Amino acid sequence: MKDLLFAVRPLLSDFFPTIVFAILMALHVDVRVATAAALLIGLGQVVVQKALKRPVELLQWASLGLVVVFGTLGILTNDPRFLMIKPTIIYVAIGVVMLKRGWMIRYLPADAVEHVADLQIGWGYAWSALMFATAIANGLIAWSFPAVWPAFIAVVPLASKALMFAVHFGSVRYIGYLRYRAGQRALEAKAMEPAAAAAA
Repeated sequence: MKDLLFAVRPLLSDFFPTIVFAILMALHVDVRVATAAALLIGLGQVVVQKALKRPVELLQWASLGLVVVFGTLGILTNDPRFLMIKPTIIYVAIGVVMLKRGWMIRYLPADAVEHVADLQIGWGYAWSALMFATAIANGLIAWSFPAVWPAFIAVVPLASKALMFAVHFGSVRYIGYLRYRAGQRALEAKAMEPAAAAAA
């Protein structure tokens, strides 16, 4: 559970302004209020990170940028079709950001990096593919079946990501454990070599 929380915490932090914006919009809060709230949270996160002399990660900048851009477009257009298509553009943008090689390594505990960093690189690309797939699905539903769109956006994106996270976390943890145990056995075998040679 400790490792799960370690993995989830920074990811939620990166997307927190976007999550707040989406929740406020779902609650039919005025788009200007939702945008302002998300902007203040995003800017506040950046200010705190800078004050603590911590790097502001690319996904955090992307999240803040998306709130600014799509919040402004939502105010200017006030078009329901744009609001339905908006998640498609967001998912494409996030998918592009996730194409950065090794972006998921920062979510690993320090002692796990040597065992599963290569897996995290692969999973980074898998997450990007899921974002692109969700973008396409959202665009098709919003354009062709707008009556179904509210149910789709409420269930499919979250469910698919929860399933992906469960498979991702479980497989990396399991393979990491196997690799760790194999490394330990190799060290034990190497340590026993001098004794075996002396006995011979």
